[in-house]
Amino acid sequence: MTDRPWDDDLARAEARANVEVRLLSEPTDLADAQRVFDDVWPSADGSTQLPTNLMRAIVHAGGYCSAAYRDGIPIGAAFGFAGRHEVDGTWHDHLHSHMAGALESYRNQHIGTALKLHQRVWALGVGLDTIVWTFDPLVRRNARLNLIKLGVDVDGFVPNFYGDMDDGINSGDPTDRLFAWWHLDSEQVSAAMAGDVTELDIAALRHAGRDVREVALPEDIVAIRSDDPAAASRWRLRVREDLQTAFAGGYRIIGLADHGGYALERTP
Repeated sequence: MTDRPWDDDLARAEARANVEVRLLSEPTDLADAQRVFDDVWPSADGSTQLPTNLMRAIVHAGGYCSAAYRDGIPIGAAFGFAGRHEVDGTWHDHLHSHMAGALESYRNQHIGTALKLHQRVWALGVGLDTIVWTFDPLVRRNARLNLIKLGVDVDGFVPNFYGDMDDGINSGDPTDRLFAWWHLDSEQVSAAMAGDVTELDIAALRHAGRDVREVALPEDIVAIRSDDPAAASRWRLRVREDLQTAFAGGYRIIGLADHGGYALERTP
């Protein structure tokens, strides 16, 4: 154990995923990340998601790009840029993590966690204590990564945030997004790194007098989109309506419920 526990967290995550995550800055290296992004989010017209010259400019201006390598082959990548948010009238800097993903044949192998923990090490090293990103509320595995493995706070929901997108994942589906706020040195994140964040027992919380509710999620929205687009659309509208109603009623997401949906609580 070092005096920088986030380094130890990253080392364990890389070992578990059997990858080495490297920071990228040169155009030839950034092309590794570009190829991952184009494979994960293929454009309908065959164009690239991110030109390497734009990536180079953003990294040079204080942004972030990395790739996860196994046996020298890039199988995952992450990209972000400097952002700002306002708290009580004061502006604070953060990293906005714009894209992060692994090649399809390497998914569910803990690569996303390793990429995120590398971002955490980098951000803390340059004086940032917060990383922000958006995620599709319907994708349960992403919700689990964010809430259970990483310990993020969820604050903010925007229907169709990005508008229409033509990539292989989002084409034809409204881009509803929740906002993840990862407060890197918080007790919640430390608990997640220790494996102490688990699903919440809704019934037990209600028995204890807490005002909680659950927003149900599909088991695997990616498979449903492929097999039954109409059912996927119904899930989209149902979760959107349930979240908007809950948020309007003063509820906030506090974790994942033991049935796999979002656990929300209303506090005074």
